Amino acid sequence: MKIASFNINGIKARAAALERWLDSAAPDLAVLQEIKSTDETFPRALIEDKGYNLETHGQKGFNGVAILSKLPLEDVTRGLPGDDSDTQARWIEATVSTDKGALRVVGLYLPNGNPVELDDDGAPVAGGKYAYKLAWMARMEARLRALLALEMPLAVMGDCNIIPQAEDAARPDAWREDALFRLPSRKAFRRLVALGFTDALRVRHPGPGQYTFWDYQAGAFERNDGIRIDHVLLNAYAADLLRDCRIDAETRAGEKPSDHVPIWAEIDL
Repeated sequence: MKIASFNINGIKARAAALERWLDSAAPDLAVLQEIKSTDETFPRALIEDKGYNLETHGQKGFNGVAILSKLPLEDVTRGLPGDDSDTQARWIEATVSTDKGALRVVGLYLPNGNPVELDDDGAPVAGGKYAYKLAWMARMEARLRALLALEMPLAVMGDCNIIPQAEDAARPDAWREDALFRLPSRKAFRRLVALGFTDALRVRHPGPGQYTFWDYQAGAFERNDGIRIDHVLLNAYAADLLRDCRIDAETRAGEKPSDHVPIWAEIDL
C-alpha cells in the first residue's frame, strides 16, 4: 500500500498540479492539507473520477484537510479533541482495511505558530499564535496516546510545521527563532515521536538535503534552500511493515506548483 501526504496549498488553485501527481504517483491513500475549501465547495469530481473515496474537513479560505483512498474509508472522525472552542479544520482520521489487516490514518495540518509572541519572561503570550501551536501539540499528544492504545497499525501524516533537526534545513541558522524550529517546538515534536513513532523518511534516507518545502520567493527551489516539515510517522505496528519512504521533489518544478511537495511511504498491507 502506498500512502502519501501533500499540502496542496489550495485545492482550486492547484487542481492541475494535484491531478498530475495523482496520475503519476498513483497513491492508494493520500492526506491533503490546506485545501482552503469548505466541504460543500470542494471539487469532489477531481478526486472521485479517479476512483478514490473522499472525506474532507474543510474551512472557507484557510486550513482544511482531506483523505482520499482507493479503499473504503471507515470510522471517519474530524477535528482534534481537547478544545471545543477550536474551529480550525486541521485534523481528520479514518481506517482502511485490506486482506492483510487494517490501518488507522491521521491527516493533520499542525499550526505554523508565527509570529512568535513572548512575554517579558520568555513565555508564549496567551492567545498568540505560538501559544496556540504549543497547546495544539499538547492536545495532539493526548490524542495519539489514545490511538496508540488501539494496538493496530497507525500512520500519522501531514504538514507538521516542524523542522525536527538542523539537517532538515538548508540554512538552519536562519530558522533559529522561527516557530518551526524554536527549541520548545522541537521538544514538543520529540515528545510526540517518543510515544512510539518512527520517522519513516529518516529510517530509509538518513542523510541531509531531504526537503518538502521551498518558499516561492528568491528562487528558493532553484537554490535548494528548503526545509523538511512534512512527515510520515508510523507506530511500531506500521513501522514493521515499512518498505520505503520518499519525497516527490520534482513536483515543485511543475506548472503552478504548491510550495510543498508530496511525501509517501510504502507499507506491506
